[in-house]
Amino acid sequence: MSEALKKIAADSMKSELPQFEIGDTVKISVNIREGERERIQMFEGTVIAKKGSGVAETFTVRRVSYGVGVERVFPIHSPNVKDVQVIRHGKVRRSKLYYLRDRVGKAAKVKEQIR
Repeated sequence: MSEALKKIAADSMKSELPQFEIGDTVKISVNIREGERERIQMFEGTVIAKKGSGVAETFTVRRVSYGVGVERVFPIHSPNVKDVQVIRHGKVRRSKLYYLRDRVGKAAKVKEQIR
């Protein structure tokens, strides 16, 4: 039984995984269904967490929109996540950046890593 589940999970995983890390600023193209119509919505922000492994791997992206912090969790292997573009690489020393929730203004920024 578990072999069948592993095969299904392996088939549903995306082969071209984007290479991004914690602290990177990314732009995600998400497929949104409204009734019978579909459209692509962009969400740009800083990756503050990655969780899970295999088909259940997710990442959390945070941005500040009109003075309000907005966080969304995206499954990496979801068919609704069309594309992930890395805008800039961040220089961080933590695996989770939850401390950014308490920061305001320039203190909430992540330094850019020169590659």
